Amino acid sequence: MGMALAVLAAFGFSFKAIFVKLAYPYGVDPIALLFLRMIYASPIFLWVAFATREMSPLSWRDWMGVVALGLVGYYGASIFDFYGLQYISAGLERLILFTYPMLTLLISLAQARRPATRREILSLIFSYAGIALVFHHDLGRAAETGRIWLGAGLVFASAVCYALYLSGSAALIARLGAARFAALATLISTIAVLLHFLHEHPVAIMARLPWQVHASGIAMGLFCTALPVFAQAMATQRLGASKVALVSMLGPLVTLFFAAWLLAEPLSLMQLLGALSVIGGVALITAPSRREVRAPSA
Repeated sequence: MGMALAVLAAFGFSFKAIFVKLAYPYGVDPIALLFLRMIYASPIFLWVAFATREMSPLSWRDWMGVVALGLVGYYGASIFDFYGLQYISAGLERLILFTYPMLTLLISLAQARRPATRREILSLIFSYAGIALVFHHDLGRAAETGRIWLGAGLVFASAVCYALYLSGSAALIARLGAARFAALATLISTIAVLLHFLHEHPVAIMARLPWQVHASGIAMGLFCTALPVFAQAMATQRLGASKVALVSMLGPLVTLFFAAWLLAEPLSLMQLLGALSVIGGVALITAPSRREVRAPSA
């Protein structure tokens, strides 16, 4: 069950870029599409938040942390990602986002003020060499290379936001629980997305959007947001964080293959080599070391 939940989470997160790309040809802009995603996901997170209301109340520091991390990790990361997907392929987007473990590592190194180990340096080299391969591939096929640079920069900013979210959420998750924290942080980001949407558009625009855009919003809200968030939390309880991180490596390959099938994005040997290089880099940093494997359990 734990492995099935981890695979389900990996597939759900990977399909988000596919649904975004399927919706853009219908004329929807990033903030309206993000608004649909959050609105369709919010009932589930509201239910979880309501179901856990009898638990210990949040202190003002807890609320400040939830608000800050919800704005950075869900609102900020999603905004940059959705805007970036206007300019780059779904496959490149997934590979850039998948470097968040490397960015989280760099943040932890800076906080601990310690140098990187040989294994950590190798993981960084493999990961960013893989991105460079796919980036070079997309640049060679682009009519306007400036769009690729812009899109990659926006998605990289999204990865930075998510890494900051992960780095800052451990203490709150320990106090509140993974499901409760995720529900509250997502609801905070939904409010931010709503305010952003109302600043950009009249509410009536929702009724004028084609049904295909709403279908993409429903799919993203349920299958690519709510379901994988809770599936990943439950998988982590059963398997541990390191094993779930290893299973998540399916993500870039899933996105590459389905982007080629559903979006007619080119799939080349260079892209596959780049994806495998990124996956190898993440594997180096997420797989337990020999010392950890041999260490007796407490």
